[in-house]
Parts: sequence; C-alpha cells; structure tokens
Amino acid sequence: MIYPKKFDVIVAGAGHAGCEAAYASARMGADTLLITDNIETIGLMSCNPAIGGIGKGHLVKEIDAMGGLMGFVADAACIHSRTLNLKKGPAVQATRMQSDRNIYKQNVRNILEARPNLYIFQQSVESLLIEKNQIFGIKTKMGLEIKSQSVVLTSGTFLDGKIHIGLKNYAGGRAGEKSAISLSQNLKTLGMQVSRLKTGTPPRIAGSSIDFKKLDIQPSDKNTPNFSFFQQNKNPLPHTDCYITRTNKKTHDIIKSGLDRSPLYSGVIDSVGPRYCPSIEDKVKRFADRDSHQIFVEPEGWNTDEFYPNGISTSLPFDIQYQYVRSIEGFENAFITRAGYAIEYDYFNPQNLDYSLQTKNIKNLFFAGQINGTTGYEEAAAQGLLAGLNAALSVQNKPPYLANRANSYMGVMIDDLITLGTTEPYRMFTSRSEYRLSLREDNADIRLMPESYKLGLIDKKIWQQFQQKQENINKLTQKLEITKLKPNMVSSLPQTTAANIALKQPAIKIDDIIPFIDDLGFIPNRAEKEQVQTTIKYAGYLQRQQIQIKQYQKQRKAKIPLDFDYDKVSGLSNELKQKLKQHQPADISCALQIAGMTPAAISLLLVYVKRYG
Repeated sequence: MIYPKKFDVIVAGAGHAGCEAAYASARMGADTLLITDNIETIGLMSCNPAIGGIGKGHLVKEIDAMGGLMGFVADAACIHSRTLNLKKGPAVQATRMQSDRNIYKQNVRNILEARPNLYIFQQSVESLLIEKNQIFGIKTKMGLEIKSQSVVLTSGTFLDGKIHIGLKNYAGGRAGEKSAISLSQNLKTLGMQVSRLKTGTPPRIAGSSIDFKKLDIQPSDKNTPNFSFFQQNKNPLPHTDCYITRTNKKTHDIIKSGLDRSPLYSGVIDSVGPRYCPSIEDKVKRFADRDSHQIFVEPEGWNTDEFYPNGISTSLPFDIQYQYVRSIEGFENAFITRAGYAIEYDYFNPQNLDYSLQTKNIKNLFFAGQINGTTGYEEAAAQGLLAGLNAALSVQNKPPYLANRANSYMGVMIDDLITLGTTEPYRMFTSRSEYRLSLREDNADIRLMPESYKLGLIDKKIWQQFQQKQENINKLTQKLEITKLKPNMVSSLPQTTAANIALKQPAIKIDDIIPFIDDLGFIPNRAEKEQVQTTIKYAGYLQRQQIQIKQYQKQRKAKIPLDFDYDKVSGLSNELKQKLKQHQPADISCALQIAGMTPAAISLLLVYVKRYG
C-alpha cells in the first residue's frame, strides 16, 4: 500500500536527533512525518539522565538559540544542576543538568504532538525508496510506502545493533528493543563507507538498597542559569542531591578476574568505544596504577527508585557486575535493577556528507546523530536540528544553512566530521574550537538568534525579548563608561576610575559596581550583567579573536583559479591532489567539502593559491 498523504519531510527515528529534526522541519512550515518503532520511547534518555557539560552545554545553548527543544525541556525536567569550571574563564564554564527521565521524555512528546504540520506514526523503517540517486520516501516493515521529498535518517544505535553482556550477545537497538537489521542492509547498498562503533551503559541500582550515609553528597548549585534564554520554565521541579562514591582495590580485583569473559578483551568486540567515557574494565586495565575511580550516583527522577552510577559502564558478565557493584562503598547491599551492557552498531563515514548533512550520493537524504559517528544526546540533537532545517529548506528550494566553525560549536562539529571523519565516537569539547573565547554559553543567542529569526525558526515574541536584552546590555555598557568610581566606593581602586576600566581588574566584579550607577532605568538580570562583564574583562582577547575569525572567513572565500596546478602544492598527499583535480573547487570553501580534506591541507593550499595570485 502507498500511504495516501505525501509529506515534505520524513524523519526516521525519534531519539534526540530525530525529535529536533522533526521539530525544526515543522517550524519551517514543512509537512513533516516523524516515524518511530515505538511512540512510547520518543525523546527517551537511553543512557544517563543528564543534559550538558563541557562543550555539550554550549551545544544545548546553541540549539536553544535556534529555537530547538533540548534547552527548554532540560530546564523543565531539571532536578539537579551545576555550573562546571567556575574557577576557570567564562569560555569553558558549562551548565550541566540532571533530569527526571520520565518528565523529560513526556515533555518532548507533548511539544511534538502539539506542533502544527507535524505527524507522528509508529512503524519500523525497513528500506529507503530511491530512484536515480534521489530519495522519494521510505518503506516500512508492514510493506507500507510513504512518499516524501526529503528524508532525515536518525537511527541512533539501531543499525545492525548488537548487545553484549559478557560472552552472550544478541541483536538489539538498545535494551528491550529490536535492531534495524533490514535498514542497515539496505543502506549498505548505497555505496557509502560503513564501519562499527560501540558504546555502553552501567548497571542501574535500586535507591532503596543504597547506603547513602556512606556516600559524599553533591548538592545542586543554587544559581545555575537556565539552558533556555527566554522560554523560562514557570513550574520548576524541586531539586535533589547527587552523590559520589569510588571503586577500590577489591572492585578492581573482581573486574580483573572477569576480563577473560569480557567481550572487550576476549575479541568478541573489536569496534571502538568512546575514548572519554571508557568502560570500568577499560579504566582498570588502562590505568592500572590507580587505586580507585570516582562514581557519580545520579537519581533517575522523582517518581522512580532507580539510580544511575555514572562511571562504571560495563559489558562484563552479570555475575561479575553483581560482585563488583557490591564491593563499592555504599553499594554493599545494592540491588541491580538493570544489567550494564555494551552495544555495537553501524555508522557511516561522515565525509560522505556535505555541510548541510545531506549525503553526497543520494539527493535529499540527510543523516544526523550516531549514524555519523558521534556520541551523546547533545551532539545528536544539534545535528538533528541542522538536518531537519536543511531538509525543509531543500523542499522549499532555498539555499541550505551551513553551520560555521567560527560562529558555533555546531559548526566546529560539522566541520570536524566532514573534513576529518572519525574512527571513534565523536564527542564535543571546548578544546576542539580555536575560537572558544568567542563561542561561550552566554552569547549563543547573540551569535545565532538573528539568523534563526530570519530563517523562521524563532517566533516574534522570542525575538522581541532578545532585542530587549541587547538594548539593556547596551545601556549598561554605556553607563559603565560614564560612571566614575572613587577609591572608597570599590576596594582595590587607587584613584578615581571609570567603571568600565575598573571592571577590567580581576578582583572587581560587576555586582560591586551596579549600586553606584545612577538612572539605569531597569534592573539588569544575571545574564545581562555576565554578558557585559565578560565583554569588558576580555575585550583585548575578544578583539584579537574577531580579527582571526574575519581572516578565517576571508580565507574560505579565496578563489582557486581554473588552471591551478595542484601538483605544485608541496606537502599535499597524492590522494588529495587527485580529488582536487577531479572536483575542481571554485574556492577554498568548496575545497573544504571534499572528503578527506584537512585543516592542514587547506593551509597549504591557501599558501600556494596566494602565490599564484
């Protein structure tokens, strides 16, 4: 049967990437179908119940600045929050929120169901409908064909997913759910490079069986900012504590005793896992000199007894899991509600995508999330938003939105994936950006919201709030320039000084100065004050970085002559020379989209292009 309605965009998969993709597409006015194996798992936090962190929090802020779901939903489901790296500079400070898993999932579903021109349908996708290298829909397992002009595939860990617990393994997309074997086989016929990655999850523990008196308490911060800039949650949940415990020598000895039955060390799993979130057996093996490893004991929500022991992800057999969990302080009588496991799955080389996340060999087919080799909710959601936006723009015959690494962490991630590819699960860190002082959490709205409004992702009410915030920031900045501070007003001032100059001193904060400003006309909020303070304190660094960004953007536009001789570029690999000859890019921006092109190769090319001119 052919489904009676034809859609503009079909989004396959309803994890974090799929939900953001469908929401972005629908907001762009495209008739959008979100198809999922199970409606009950829409927006499910399948691993740890938390959003944000270093680099990841920056992505969430950017998603929010482009009208996405994740920031607002995380705020509404928050039960514990912290600002990380408070002792460091503002560029690397990041928000992390513990979520009530069930409330988060339900809120995502509620928002999607209420969205006009967004339809949700429960079915498994078996194959893609492709003709003459262009997609025109999907086919489900019950034989239903659904037509569309564009498809966004967000398959997560489901493509030929295989779950491992000890030496036992079975097909599965995640615990209790089937893997997408037929779809994986169909995709492999499209001529794209496919490989395997793996990730894992720890056993869950019943809170009633934990001795919390033996654990260190990690309270929630009192003044953690919201992820969402303007959509403030009116009914915040009460916050709860998280806890910390540690593994010990006995724990490590138990783990070592089971390594011969570990799929990681017995050769059953040969795919690569996330380097920055290793399993506990990896930690014990690789860091043999360490006596213990920290475990963050995180509640799953208010209406559940389950806790998530962050730091002991594993694929060891259950008897070893049972023993090592009970060897940890506070877990002596722990009852495991769910076993930990590893999962292997297919992903496709992201170098086969263009910067819009469209596949190069199939027109109007977009990939987002773990199918591109990334790991994490935030990385998936950011890709989903961009892919859904570009799928809708493609249908509307409009040019794609191309994220820029000089302007966003989204751009850093896409640029990294497409120019370098990945052989391990890609995770966002602030260290990945050469412009990180300019790409802070607090200014994501300034960086992205004007363009988001032009695209139609941001509504007029949010835009007016943004404009008011900018007006307030400008007023406060101007008042600081004309306000004079005497030595007795603010400590450490040797003489009368303009407030904006005084604020450059490390020991002086903007809250020390606000009481001495006359006729401001409004009470600045925390976000406005921090924005002004950061801009003034780091003015010199920010100016230098803006110069670098302008140079980068100028370099991307550098034209490459039609008769340019790539063989003369010393240091460029023969493989890249051949690709450049084949593609004949018109400028450096086009050259960047060639699979395998690296920043180092682009630098070489720029030198020779300038010499040619």
